[in-house]
Amino acid sequence: MDSNRLQKVARLIQKDMGVIFQTEAKKLFMGAMITPTKVRVSADLSIAKVYVSIFALGGAKTEQIFALIEQNKTLLRMKLAALERHQLRIIPDLSFFIDDSLDYSENIERLLKQ
Repeated sequence: MDSNRLQKVARLIQKDMGVIFQTEAKKLFMGAMITPTKVRVSADLSIAKVYVSIFALGGAKTEQIFALIEQNKTLLRMKLAALERHQLRIIPDLSFFIDDSLDYSENIERLLKQ
């Protein structure tokens, strides 16, 4: 069970990562729409697992965009630190994962209709 503090920090990171992805999408991620769908923070606030949903534009593949996210992980953490410097003392290390829950639910719905 997550504590109240962990939930607040996770929501804060999710909101700020959304802003970062929105502002940096054109420059860093080939204009792809990237949405942080879920954030899980470790109990000691040292690691944040960020689950992202990627909608690639212009012929780019999801795997290419995810590779760009992994390449720019330190830059994303620095931008997150700039936004959260007054709320958090330590900025957690970021680990990114592709959120496939939408694909999973679509697959279940497709199977149920058959």
